[in-house]
Formats: sequence, C-alpha cells, structure tokens
Amino acid sequence: MEISWSYSRNMEDEYQKFIRRMNPPRVVIDNQSCKNATIIQVDSANKHGILLEVVQVLTDLNFIVTKAYISSDGGWFMDVFNVTDPEGNKIIDEEILDYIQKVLGSETSFTSMKSVGVASSTDSTVIELIGTDRPGLLSEVSAVLTHLKCNVSNAEVWTHNTRAAFIVQVTDDESGLAVVDPERLSVIKQMLCNVLKGSNKAREAKTVVSRGVVHTERRLHQMMLADRDYERSSDDGLDETQRPKVNVVNWYDKDCSVVTIRCKDRPKLLFDTICTLTDMEYIVFHGHVDAEGPEAYQEYCIRHVDGSLVKSDAERQRVIQCIESAIERRVSEGLKLELCTTDRIGLLSDVTRIFRENSLTVTRAEVATRGGKAVNTFYVGDASGYPVDSKIIDSIRKEIGQTILKVKYNPQELIENRQESPTRFLFGGLFKSKSFCNFGLVRSYS
Repeated sequence: MEISWSYSRNMEDEYQKFIRRMNPPRVVIDNQSCKNATIIQVDSANKHGILLEVVQVLTDLNFIVTKAYISSDGGWFMDVFNVTDPEGNKIIDEEILDYIQKVLGSETSFTSMKSVGVASSTDSTVIELIGTDRPGLLSEVSAVLTHLKCNVSNAEVWTHNTRAAFIVQVTDDESGLAVVDPERLSVIKQMLCNVLKGSNKAREAKTVVSRGVVHTERRLHQMMLADRDYERSSDDGLDETQRPKVNVVNWYDKDCSVVTIRCKDRPKLLFDTICTLTDMEYIVFHGHVDAEGPEAYQEYCIRHVDGSLVKSDAERQRVIQCIESAIERRVSEGLKLELCTTDRIGLLSDVTRIFRENSLTVTRAEVATRGGKAVNTFYVGDASGYPVDSKIIDSIRKEIGQTILKVKYNPQELIENRQESPTRFLFGGLFKSKSFCNFGLVRSYS
C-alpha cells in the first residue's frame, strides 16, 4: 500500500510538472489602459503558494498595489494588479519592467530569484531571535554581538503584543566573512538567549543560527505566528476602534469561506495578509483588493488545503486574530528616525545605547549596509508610554550628529492624505454587495 501511494504521488508530481511545461507563465504589462497605474497580469498553471510568490516579488520591488483581482479556481491561476511606485507614478523603467517579465514569467519558483527582501547568507551568518519585548532590548542584543566581535550588516526587528522578533545578518569583524566555528556559534546563541529571557517563563526565548537564504519579512511573520503573538489578554488596553476590521463567514452555497478586511492602507499590506493566509495553510482561489483611498478593502474566498471550509467558531476566531496581528506587526506608532553614515563596527550598539540612555524604546527597526554606508530606520517611543519629548530628540541628534540622524514623517501620514478615487471598488462587484452588507454578521458553524 505504501509503495502504491508513493507511486501515485510521484505520478501526480510529474503530471503537475508536465502541465507547467505545457503552460508556462505568461506576464502582460499594460501602461496604457489605466491613467494612474501600471497593470500587471500573470497567468500560470496553479499551485499552492503561487499567489504569495507573485505578491512577494511586487512587494520586494516596493510597488504599491492599488487594486488586484485574484482568480485561481481549478488548475489555472490568473492575477491582475494595478501598481505604482512609492510616489504614486506608473512603472516605466524598462530595466524594472524586463525584470518583472523575467521573474514572474519564469517556469522556476519566483522566490528562487534574489530580490530585495531576500537575505543571501553566503558571506554572512543569519541569526533569528524571538522573546519577550522590553525597553532597551535591541541595545542589549547589539552590545552582545559587538562584544562577541560580530558586525551587524543587516537586521530587521518587529515588536507586537509584548513579543519581539529579530533577523540579524552578522559577519566576523576581522575577516568580514560568515561566522562558522561551531563553538563560537554556540556561545553566540547562549548569550543572546540569556539576553532575550524575560519574566514570561511560559514563552521562553528562542535563538536559531543558519546560513540559508531567508526572505526576512516572510520569516518574521512565520516566527511571530509560531510564537502565537496573536493571543491577547482581555485587558491588553488596546483601542478596539483602531484595530483592523476582519470578518470570516461561510458561504455554503459557494462552498467557501469568505474573509473580509478593512483597515487603514499602508505599504506592504497585501503581502502581510496573503503571507499569513498561506502560512496558515489556506488557499485563496478568488478575491479582490481595493486600496485607492486612505482605507484598504480586501476580500478573499478561501478553503483549507484539505478542501474544507472554516469548521468552527474557534477556527474562525483564530483566522481573525492572526490576520489582525499580521496587519498590526508592521504598523509602528512613534517617531521615525533615519540614520545614514559610514558603517563601522559597533555602530548599531552605540546608537541604540544612546536611545536607551534617553528612555527611548525601539518598536521596529530596519538596518542595512549599502556600499559601506549604514542606512538604518528606527521607530521609537518613550519607554514610559508618553509622547516623545522633542528636546530629547534634539539632544540625541546633537550627540549622534544632526546630519547623520534625521527625523522623518511617518508613512501613514502620507497615506491618510490620499484622495478618494471615483473608481473605487471597481473590482468588487462580484462579492462586495453580499459581504459588505453582512460585515458584522455572525454565522453558526457546524
């Protein structure tokens, strides 16, 4: 029986490969039909995760998706995206357009192509950290790495619901190469784990060291999902009116569960929601997205990979909580600071120490090294929960350097100022009339 199952599975895999060879992906880029966006259409043989792969490529290119229509029912996948650059312009750069054709039109996995969000660790070591968040945590982690003679070349830090997740790329500060000595790696893991340990003994810190290729943002989502950052206490103090509006209902006549999402729009929102649905083993086979105004609307017809609908109210609540958390992880309250200077050993440790000494806590951080320059973005808040004092920021900037550390506007402010579009909800006619009216509807689950 085991041999028969294995043979059947191999035959199925070969058949899928044959279908993909006979129907290679087709990419159409249209800059004529829409006056304010570039339309990208992707047709391909269907497979689980293909929607995320396409969205991941567009996200890594920093495209803003203003509209999308998704259809992947059966053996064929078709997606249409209206996209712009971060400034709201069409994509006209021929090199970028050729890259899109090459990557999305490839018969190989889209994610095998190196893109902006992928950390290639040939010459560096990737460290994953997750633990209880607290003020000064990034400063302590950076100080330990500096003490262990590790240079941070790239890093991203997310905090959400008392948890903190880090993905850090380090090199040996003398050789500039990856750290590979097993004994040294063991010491790094142990010391970082000690730093991350908090008072929450039920959810201990975790440290993983690898040299594989990592898509940083997707991996951060996976880490926090696995860490159950979506579990909330009843007295978490969050304002319910500020949370994303997420609902899940079963449409038995359509043989699907429908997820509807309404929240403030922001860059990479589509990636965050599709990433979470995919990692929770749900397949999106129909859907549409509209984000032309300050508010984004997303609607997806989903089934579990085993073909089932959402089976219970407990599963429904978990889907809602996980999507809410995926949206909230990247939303950073507080002041946005940008640091740009010549990179050096211990720079991150020194800067974050100054933040800590001035009672600032880092809620999110993006650390990158480009051509010998450190380009770092920090979202900071007051450790006591009060608004950040402008005098403290002025003092910090004088200490670090007025031209090195700059105060930036939060991207959310730019999104809030977008004008409503008269063509809003153009793609939504198929589903919206039913789901929008029933947004607060609670269905019973058998």
